[in-house]
Amino acid sequence: MTATLETATTEYIDVPGARLAYRRIGHRSARKLVLLQHFTGTMDAWDPAVVNALAEVSEVYVLDNAGVGASSGTTPDNVDEMATHAEAFIEALGLGEVDLLGFSLGGFLAQVMAVRRRVTIGRMIIAGSAPMGGEEHLLEVVGAAFEKNASDVRLPLFFTPSDKSQAAGMAFIKRAFSRTSDRDPDNGNFVSAPQATAIIDWCARSDPDHQSLKAIETTTLIVHGSDDTMFPASNAYVMFKNMPDATLILYPDSGHGAIFQQPEAFVAHVKTFLEV
Repeated sequence: MTATLETATTEYIDVPGARLAYRRIGHRSARKLVLLQHFTGTMDAWDPAVVNALAEVSEVYVLDNAGVGASSGTTPDNVDEMATHAEAFIEALGLGEVDLLGFSLGGFLAQVMAVRRRVTIGRMIIAGSAPMGGEEHLLEVVGAAFEKNASDVRLPLFFTPSDKSQAAGMAFIKRAFSRTSDRDPDNGNFVSAPQATAIIDWCARSDPDHQSLKAIETTTLIVHGSDDTMFPASNAYVMFKNMPDATLILYPDSGHGAIFQQPEAFVAHVKTFLEV
């Protein structure tokens, strides 16, 4: 039986400075897709509807970066070091050429990895993210989300206030808890504090004329929610305009978690992008 996000065994690989936890989803495949997670997100914060469907065309690897979830080590307070751990993970497993899906903070790591070219990247998907020097409202949006005292903070954080978006959000939350055993621990401020510093510093960096984006040769699909309050959609357009080979898709009435609000559409777009 092929492993799914809900059933895959948690495995471990040693890299310099950490023992990284990961799960491998789907059949063995020549195409490898590595997923890079959002602020404070663990392997169990991914949407099974997205991961399992993508595993139909790629062998999918989800991981906890250093200090996150079941991984050991210290969570870095900068994007470059986080990217180094992700690169070490790919090299330690001997994956060769990989595709990347970077969501939010994970999209920062994907950009750094594409510029550095320490590992071979075939194609790249950047979702709900921002370029170096981009616009972010992390602390404001997270603070406002917690003030709403919702049943799950991701409802106001990832989805718009519309009835349709909130209904999609509740369906996502249910899916996200469908794995009932061997779930990742929440490492609290040991993860959130350094990751918040990394995000704020990344967006505060000066990048005149978007030279870092122009250095990305990797064919890229950029997807974003039209009403993302954490990283406004203008970020996606800046990336699209300055990357040499990028395609942009905006999802309507969608917030930061657009890829979880519209999993079927997102998966269809990614499958087409990877298979063309």
